Amino acid sequence: MFIVEKEPKSMAAESYRILRTNIEYSSFDKEYKVIVVTSSEPEEGKSTTAGNLALCMAQVDKKVMLIDCDLRKPSMHKRFKVSNLIGLSDVMIGKADLTMATHMYNKNLFLLTSGKISPNPSEMLSSKVMSYLLESLKETFDYIILDTPPLKVVTDAQILSTKADGTILVVRAEKTKRESVKNAVDLLKNVNANIIGIVLNGIDASRNKYDYYYEYKK
Repeated sequence: MFIVEKEPKSMAAESYRILRTNIEYSSFDKEYKVIVVTSSEPEEGKSTTAGNLALCMAQVDKKVMLIDCDLRKPSMHKRFKVSNLIGLSDVMIGKADLTMATHMYNKNLFLLTSGKISPNPSEMLSSKVMSYLLESLKETFDYIILDTPPLKVVTDAQILSTKADGTILVVRAEKTKRESVKNAVDLLKNVNANIIGIVLNGIDASRNKYDYYYEYKK
């Protein structure tokens, strides 16, 4: 269970609500409907951040679609305890329709798992079919959150950031090297991604009162 549901009164849960508010206010001039959540390296908390953010947005009556775009090492189906028998990859190749593949978590939050492991994830995510899917989802949902693989591992997050309105980079405190963060930012800038913020995850709450921090990037 995600922290915003497990411990809604905790400082960590409040921090995710601050993240939600910052996104809402930062999109005052330009609406951020499709948001990529990624990291420079594995195990930095990007999926945790994506899930908590989606839940927070749904809690204020925003209609949210959370998509597991990690077609190599998916995890959202495990976190939400739903089937991954069919999902995004199956929708993309026409083996299932979106309604069939989507899980309704609650009245506002919907989950599209990764589906079967694809032999060509990058090509699939860069396709016109993916672009069309995102555009069609914009007509129904207030936010579409994309959980993507780490930037250092594959190009998938770069590809999806070109289709998104904004990208959030998750960094783990006392683990992620400064150079890795710089390289991740450079990779996103190389494709003209709109980096709307950096989440610093895993700060020692006993020392700093927060285990997460959000910085808005203008």
